[in-house]
This record gives sequence, C-alpha cells and structure tokens, in this order.
Amino acid sequence: MFTVRNALAAVAAALTLTACDPQQGPESQDPAQSPSSAIADAAQDAVNRGSTGKLDPLFDQAAGEFNVPADLLKAISFAETRWQMVRGEQEFEGMPAAFGVMALRGEALERGAALAGVSAEAVRTDALANIRAAAALLSAHADELKVDRADLGAWAPAVARLSGIENTDAQAEHVHKGVYATLRDGVVAEDADGKVIAAIMPTPVEAKFALPSLHALAAGPDYAGSIWRASPNYNARPAGTDIWMIVIHTCEGNYSGCWSWLTNSAAGASAHYVVNESGSEISQLVAESNRAWHVAASYSCSLNGSVNCGQNGVSVNHFSVGIEHGGFASQTSFPAGQIDASARLSCDISRDRGVVRDSYHIVAHGRLQPNNRTDPGPNWPWSSYISKVQSYCGTTTTGLIIDSNNANNDTTKGYIEVSANWASSTNVGGYYGSGYYVAPTQAVSDPATFWFHMPAAGTKTIDAWWTAATDRSTAAPFIITNASGTKLATVNVNQQANGGKWNALGTWSFPAGWNKVQVSRWAPTGFQVVADAVRVR
Repeated sequence: MFTVRNALAAVAAALTLTACDPQQGPESQDPAQSPSSAIADAAQDAVNRGSTGKLDPLFDQAAGEFNVPADLLKAISFAETRWQMVRGEQEFEGMPAAFGVMALRGEALERGAALAGVSAEAVRTDALANIRAAAALLSAHADELKVDRADLGAWAPAVARLSGIENTDAQAEHVHKGVYATLRDGVVAEDADGKVIAAIMPTPVEAKFALPSLHALAAGPDYAGSIWRASPNYNARPAGTDIWMIVIHTCEGNYSGCWSWLTNSAAGASAHYVVNESGSEISQLVAESNRAWHVAASYSCSLNGSVNCGQNGVSVNHFSVGIEHGGFASQTSFPAGQIDASARLSCDISRDRGVVRDSYHIVAHGRLQPNNRTDPGPNWPWSSYISKVQSYCGTTTTGLIIDSNNANNDTTKGYIEVSANWASSTNVGGYYGSGYYVAPTQAVSDPATFWFHMPAAGTKTIDAWWTAATDRSTAAPFIITNASGTKLATVNVNQQANGGKWNALGTWSFPAGWNKVQVSRWAPTGFQVVADAVRVR
C-alpha cells in the first residue's frame, strides 16, 4: 500500500497499488484535481530524503531507452491505472482486456511488445516490460506524427493515439483533463514507510491538441449532476417493467475511453451512467426509463440471496440501471471521490425509482454474470458504499453492518476474523452480501468474531443474519463481549429457522472502543453454525 500526496486537501491520502496484495486499502482522494504548490513541496521533500521509488526507476529506464519524456510516461500511467498493475478482464465485446500499469491491450500490447523486444506475456505480467512496451509504442507514434520531442506539449497527439480512443471529444478529454492535468498538478505516491514509489513534479505545460467541443455539456435527463452523452445502444423496457436494481460495473479502462466506446454503435453495449475516477464528472448515456445493454445474463435469484425469484430467467437489463466506473476489477482500492459521487448517484436513482438500498438491490455485475465477469472486483467497499447511499438518502437507521467478507466492510469501523476451520460458502441462498462462513459444531469455541468500533459509549441493539437449512445448529451461540473484555451475554439461536433476514439478539450498553460479537462452534455436535453478518444499531 502507498499514499498519494493530495494538494487539494494538503494531506496524504492512501492508495493501494501493488497487484500482489489483495487487501483493501483506505479510500483515496484523486490527486490530479489539486493546486500544484503542495504537490511541489511534497515532491521536493521526497527528493531531499533521497527516496528512490519502486516505479520511478522503471519509468526512467524506459524513457531513456526509447527517448520519451519520463514524466509523460508516468502521467499516462496515472491517468490509465492510478499506477496500479492491473490484470484486466473484458468488460465490453470488441474491447480487449487491458494489462499492467500502462493498461496496454489488444493489438497495441502486441505491437508494443514487439517494438520493445519482449513477449506479450511479459507485458501482461511484468511492470518493467509493460512500461517499456508503452514507451516503445509512444516513441513509434511520435515518429509517425513527426513530434518535436523537445516540446512536451507537442506530444499530445501521440498520447491520444496511444490511448486507442477514437472519439475526438473523448481523446481531447483524456489528453487535457487526464494526462496533461496530471503533469500540471503533479502527484507523489509513497509506500507505508514513506518511500516514494513514483512522483511527478508540477509542470506548467499545455497540450497542443484541440479542446473538447461544447455540444456534449447539456445535463443528463435524469441526473442534474451528469453530462448527457447519448448512446444509440438501448431499447425500450418491456411495458409495465419496474426498475428494482442498480448494477455496479467497472469499465476495465479509463473514463474517457469508457463513455466514448459505449456511445459508439459498433460497441453493441451501453450503461445508463459512467463515473470518472475522481468523481468530478459523470456521463449519462441512456435515459433511466430505457433499457441499457450492460448485463449479458438472465436473472437467477440463486446468485442473489434468493431475492425476487419470480424474476428468474428475465434479462437483468429489463429491470436494472447500470453504472460504469472508470477503473478495473483487479485494482486494490477505489478513490474516495469516485465512491462518493457514485453513492450520490445511486441515492438519486433509488429515490426516484423506488429501489431498495441494500446489497440485494444494489449489486455487482460479477454477482449476476459470474461465468465471465468479476467487476467491480473484491475491493469495491460495499458496506461503506451502501451506507453512503443510505446516508445521502436520509436512511441512516440501518446502523453499522459487518459482513463476513471484509472487502464489503469499512474496516476502520468493523471487520470479521475467522480461523482456517471456517469455510466460505454460498451454497445456501439468503445470505447477506457476497456469502457467509460455516463451520461444524464441536466442543471448542474457535469463534468467528465480528468486531465493531464504538467512538463513544452508548446503548446498541445487535442483530444477526444467517442462512437457514436443516443441517444448522438449533443452539448456535452468539457471545456478546464489550471493549473491556466483559462478556455481556450468550444468546443461543436456532439457525434452522429465520434465515435470510435480520434477527435481534438483544440490546446492551457498550463502552467506547472495539467490542465484539462472536459466533461460537461450541454447541451439540452433528450440525453447522453460520457466521454471515451482524448489525449494530
């Protein structure tokens, strides 16, 4: 994990980038939306400390080898992936998956690999090979366009060509608001030890490239905070269809490339909205009353906690609104600004369309189409996201929910701990979030522990959610312990009944600090106990 210095807040914000570490990091602010002075101070401070980053030397090596500006390479990478080593998947037919810190894909990846003298597989999996391939390709574009290599602004047409974006307005947005804005504002990324991983000093440069036209700046028909960029890829919803679901996607690429592809008739795909990486811009592509083409699957309630089983076999597109997000399912964190903007949008949709604000009605694309999609990936912050949606819509009485999947939790407020004896499962429908833990009963505690933080002392009601089945324990112990280590109660519940809903365990007074609810395995043998989710309200 490393932090990005953000001059907008003049503080360090955390951004997890290492592809090999799947842990969810703190949400980060987008650093390319900031004045340059604090970034310059941060970068100079890093230089004074003599830090050498993990990515900076790779960018410098590739830039020197292929005679391209190092900071331009870094800015392109940041605009594409936020310096994450992504392992892309195909979100849209006709758009190959992107790989590496430079998000190379398809023919561009193959050509870049050949120019750099490395294998395509190395470009997909090795950071240096990936950066070298992009640098070689950028250099080749510069030759083709006869770029004055000494003029940083003159590289803009080569940047546009490297992006693979065909729409001229989207090219301009990517160049001006993405790559060259990053160069002007600067960015510094540090690891947990304060060592610089990559840094760009602010550079007063303007791209020598046409500005975006103004015709697309009308507000969207359903969300005033959006820009209307109409897609031809939609049709009417079946008569009498109620909208009851919001589907969350990642573009598997950057924002500009995403909306430009989805407004192209050749794409054969669309979404109702696309949210950019910083949360500063949202495009609406299809009116909510119409049917966008964003999920290539029919609904199966067995994939969604046995909710609305009467809709089985119906195209998900009939009853849903789709929100794409600039980014990748494989990235290890999402910028706070993007999460916040998306949550406000989901609140607006749910309020206008009567969508229930929970994890069965605001759903991952990958849950509904698991055969070939995983987006938005394991590190989308589901618990905090849905809490934000509820908060913006004024429905905060739900309380704090701690899920059995820590990727769905705001781990600064609550998380789960289990031993290896607990198995993750989705075998029985009615689970909360993305699954649950199950373990056999025996004369050993070995609990699944749901931790929750109380910022101040207070009285709270504790609810539990489980999946019910005939092999479940009829006396599953839930142990309530406060932050002082005092056991407040043991509540035995029958998990053969009342599955797929919240069940009140009781109300207790808790001190400030980390309190816990534990699901113990110490119950009559021959059964299973389930740890699915706990709610504190």
